[in-house]
Formats: sequence, C-alpha cells, structure tokens
Amino acid sequence: MAFALNQLPVLPAALKPPTPPELVANSYLLKDYHSGQILMEKDSHKRVEPASLTKLVTAYVVFSELYSGHLKLTDSTKISEKAWKMEGSRMYLKLGSAVTVEELLKGMIIQSGNDASVALAEMIAGDETAFAALMNQYAEHLGMKESHYINSTGMPDPAHYTTVHDMMIISEALIRNFPEYYPYYSQKEYTYNKITQQNRNDLLWRDNSVDGIKTGHTNSAGYCLVVSAKRDNMRLISIIMGTESAKVRIAETQKMLTYGFRFFESVLLYPAGKKIENVRVWQGKSQNLELGLKQDLYLTVPRGEAAQIVTQININQPLIAPINKHSPQGEIIAQYDHKIRAKRPLLALQTVAQGNVFEQIWDRILLFIQNLWNDILQ
Repeated sequence: MAFALNQLPVLPAALKPPTPPELVANSYLLKDYHSGQILMEKDSHKRVEPASLTKLVTAYVVFSELYSGHLKLTDSTKISEKAWKMEGSRMYLKLGSAVTVEELLKGMIIQSGNDASVALAEMIAGDETAFAALMNQYAEHLGMKESHYINSTGMPDPAHYTTVHDMMIISEALIRNFPEYYPYYSQKEYTYNKITQQNRNDLLWRDNSVDGIKTGHTNSAGYCLVVSAKRDNMRLISIIMGTESAKVRIAETQKMLTYGFRFFESVLLYPAGKKIENVRVWQGKSQNLELGLKQDLYLTVPRGEAAQIVTQININQPLIAPINKHSPQGEIIAQYDHKIRAKRPLLALQTVAQGNVFEQIWDRILLFIQNLWNDILQ
C-alpha cells in the first residue's frame, strides 16, 4: 500500500513488549546479564538433571585453581584408567598419556569430553568424589542453593541435580569472574589426538552475537542449552532444559534471544567508579566528596523507553569527616513506569580525613547556622 508524503503512517514511539512466547521445554530462563532483569521464565526453580551443564561448575573450579596460582595451564597429568574408560562424549585421551590443563579444558569445554572432566577432577582433588565435594563448596559460595553434585561430568545420579536458576548463577559467574578463560566457550572446534570435533553449540555458527556457553544431553535430562549473546552493550543469557531434540533446543533458544533483543534494551545509567554527585563534607581536611557506584548501574526497559527512566539521589546529610573510601554515604534509586527497578548504595570515591581543631570548630559553627536558617525557612 502506497502513501503520499502527507499521509505517512503514524507509528508508536515505542512498542510495548508482547507476551513472551511459550517454549516447548521443561524449564527456561532469559536474563539481562548487566541489569539482572528476568525477561522470560518458566519453572526456573524446578529441580532438573544438569547433564553436561555440570561441566560449567567443573570449569569454574578449575578456573579458580588457575586464578589462585595452585594450577597452571601448562601443568600436565597422566590419564588414569577411569578417565580413559569414560563413556559418552570424549576427547579420546590415551591411557597413561600426559595431557596439559589447557588441553583438558578445551577438550571438556569444546568437545564436552567426559574423560577430560574426570582427568581434571583427579588432577585437582585426587579423585572425582573429592572433586565433587569441592564443586558443592563453590556452588554454595556462589549462592547455588538448589544444586548438588556427585560427579564432574553430569552422568545421571539421583543425588546429582540443579535448577535453571542455579545454572544462571554459574553462567554469570564464569563471564564475570574469568574473562580471560571465557573465550574457550566461543571456540567452534578443537583437534586432539588427530581427531577434530566441533562445538555442539550450533548457535555459534548461526548467530555472530553468540559467544557461549554449553550444551547438555542425557536420555533422562533431555536436550539442554545455555547460551550467552552480546549485541551492542546488551548481553543476554538464556537457559533451556528438557527439550526433545538438539534441533528444538536451538529453535527455542533463538525464540528467547529474538524476544529479548527485539523488545528490550540495556541502559547504562552510571558507570562504576565515576562521580555521580559532589557533596559538602563538614569538619574535614577537604570540603568536597565525590560519590559513585561500585558496579555499573544498568536498567532494562522496553526498547525506545530509556528517556522514561527517572533517578533519585538520597544523601546521608550532613556528612561529617572522617569518611573512608568506599563507605556508603547515600543511595541512588532508578524508577521506570512509576516502579522502583534498582537501588544501589552511593559510595565515597575518596577518603576525607578529619580536619584540625580549628577546621572542626569553624565547620560546627557554619553547620549550626545552616541548620538554624533551614529551621526558620520551614
């Protein structure tokens, strides 16, 4: 249908997000990584089998050992009979061969090797049972209260379980805490022992914004997938559990990502460590104090609605020195659609030492006069 120049259609300034699509899966979750806002959800606290998504926790333990210096990527271990005999997906390790941590990580992450997972577990903790105890300690530390692990691979066991909610916690932690190792999850293939295997996450080929994370499958768990995708300044993490095929988990994940990126946007309100407010300090060596945030403050709103965000700053007046750096001195509140969407403490960005006796006395006098004047005006 053609329109004359003076008859152009009038479109809404911003489209309201429609009801999220219903997915064919046991449970799922779509979340904005930066703001923490949930965009789609179904039974995210329902207990499920993690299958090979277990290896996200295995990797987190290994990355933590590397970060602490207890382990190096170049360290090697000899492959035990148990690791060599592991069933399911494998990187085809040779019995008794020496393999480095980096090779095992790639085999576990890219090829989903059960043999690699067991080899890493034995290298770090002596045996897989002891390693599973470590996994549970790390899970508890991260707040994964709905998970329990028996092995490093995801092989079925009645006492081996998780939820979509907890899988989101570990996925966010991997991206946030280990940016130097997270790129392993975007590698499309890996060759070991002259055998090249492709990453089972087909979305790495279909969507350039996808940079991870992990697939999982057992007959009892169904087909599972955790995906992270970044477009411009928006990163979405989607998790889907219990689909009937690899094809379905990809198709349903694409629905989630399309919905999130199409109808929402991440708005960076204030970056971490930057001045938001400059306030008066009394009885200090300095009269000025800059306040800011520990972490970036993002808000997720319907696309085109960023201008509707309202922020409010509350300061703990009066501010009396001494004031320590990073101490809370107020809060910032972000609202959208007349609802509070985020609250963050405002922190001192520098230390203000207490002034000398004369500075303190003079400021006390000024503060008394100011308070008296304010009372008169009221």
